[in-house]
Amino acid sequence: MRATLPELLCGVALDLAVGDPPWLPHPVRAFGWLATRLERFLRALRLPAMVAGVFFCFTMVAIAAIGVAATLKYLPRPWISVYWIFTLLAIRDLDFEAARVVQELRRHDLPGARRMLARIVGRDTGDLDEPEVLRATIETVAENLSDAVVAPLLYLAIGGPVAMAAYKAVNTLDSMVGYRNEQYREFGWASARLDDVANFAPARLTAVLVWLCAGILRYDLRRSVAVTLRDARRQPSPNSGYPEAAVAGALGVRLGGLNYYRGVPSHKPYLGDGCPAPDLAAYAKARLLLYGSSLLMVALDAGVMR
Repeated sequence: MRATLPELLCGVALDLAVGDPPWLPHPVRAFGWLATRLERFLRALRLPAMVAGVFFCFTMVAIAAIGVAATLKYLPRPWISVYWIFTLLAIRDLDFEAARVVQELRRHDLPGARRMLARIVGRDTGDLDEPEVLRATIETVAENLSDAVVAPLLYLAIGGPVAMAAYKAVNTLDSMVGYRNEQYREFGWASARLDDVANFAPARLTAVLVWLCAGILRYDLRRSVAVTLRDARRQPSPNSGYPEAAVAGALGVRLGGLNYYRGVPSHKPYLGDGCPAPDLAAYAKARLLLYGSSLLMVALDAGVMR
């Protein structure tokens, strides 16, 4: 059930045109609702947390894959395929959410920017100053360039909308339960590890796409490559450091550092060469990297599907 080139182009065009409008029911939200209820059910059974977490993870991924496969079999093509590509991509929505943060900064409304930022990051935002708000925004754009754009499109090229949906299920579960706290350390272990595996190739491909885009836009290509090769592996995550380091080097800024999660400090190694903190000009460049790298990935998919 591989996608065709017209289906890819129509799905991407719809995403770029309308993003994730609030009036349109989104399958990822329905998936999250179902996952929450399955988690409650499994915890009520009082199974060993890791056993319940493994069952939870693979059951939800199977539900996503089987559900999409069923729609592709019984609903008319190409429209259902276009629908899945459109809803499982998030280029426009990622840009929109980040732009809302920056819009508040341009209005000199730092509290408003912190509130908008809290919608898209897991860290505490209540005490962040403007450079730290921008750092968090650019880090989120870089990481989600991989998670929300490159990875879904890569799995679409490999296995069509079914593989794309399975990846989104894995990534969504990681965002819901893949934490190293007391509540989810064991229950979320399988979801977190599966997400690490699923994002291994996309994260590194994203770095390469950022390098290419940096060269096209005449950003600092050499530094982007050097920072990625030197700093990406220093991050706690095996994957997120690659797109973030590539973006940090291309923009000539420093990412990483001290974050707080529910009041608990977490220091991540720096990405970059002791460069200045991000500013609004750096965000504008990051936005171009987002769209440029996304279009390069679409072109790569198109070449595979042709």
